[in-house]
Amino acid sequence: MLWSLLLVSWVCEVHGVPVNTLKGHTDLQFDDGNINSLKSGPPPLKRPSETVLDFEGDFAVQEGDVILPRDRNAVKQLWEEVDGYMSVPYEIDSVLEHRTEHILKALKMISEKTCIGFHPHTNETDYLHFEFSNGCASYVGCVGGEQPILVGPLCSVGNICHEILHSLGLHHEHSRQDRDEYITIVYENIASGKEDNFMEKAGNTLGLDYDLESILHYGDNYFSRNGKPTIRPKENGVKIGQRTHLSYLDVQRLRKLYQCGKRQKYQAAP
Repeated sequence: MLWSLLLVSWVCEVHGVPVNTLKGHTDLQFDDGNINSLKSGPPPLKRPSETVLDFEGDFAVQEGDVILPRDRNAVKQLWEEVDGYMSVPYEIDSVLEHRTEHILKALKMISEKTCIGFHPHTNETDYLHFEFSNGCASYVGCVGGEQPILVGPLCSVGNICHEILHSLGLHHEHSRQDRDEYITIVYENIASGKEDNFMEKAGNTLGLDYDLESILHYGDNYFSRNGKPTIRPKENGVKIGQRTHLSYLDVQRLRKLYQCGKRQKYQAAP
């Protein structure tokens, strides 16, 4: 009888571990862009590739993948013209050579639908530097100098495009101040200490509607502590958090931000 009680006590201790203690759990594993616990035990703490750095704490990040600048006053926000065209210099670290095709595809997702081009870095002072990390992350806007875009093993072409959009000056869609008209934040499902990632921010919406289909919108279970939704769209049947393409409003937002109506489209060298 005593042995049975001890066994029951041990099972409760092992399988009753609070979800928030899973950060250092040895049974975590990568699976389809998320780090999940094994099937036994408590529900998985959802950690998409865009939020890995937030959980690890190796970088000062906000909203999972937005690197916080050391000097906020240094942010220029928009990139400047190069020889009369809107083209952003970039460089790919040698460690990421095997991801070159994916990075170029992500750049093309933007350049083929806007006036914004990209060209290999030569002697420019300000440029994007794609470098290896565990997750995906970027600054928002041009911060000057060698500006990192972090690319992890699980970052898809769409994830990389998402980060490039941050570097061009766009914030997450879910942080808009009018978001409560379109989504509900389910705070009871958010992992402890991660509530700040769902705060509203003042910003210029450029007069465009809220975009549930944006590539910059959080998915429905980002930072979930229990596998349940942290964001619910108020419109039925809408899926949020796609990372496959720029939505119509994503394109319009970039075009308005960089005044594409007044610019010639940048033509990359053959």
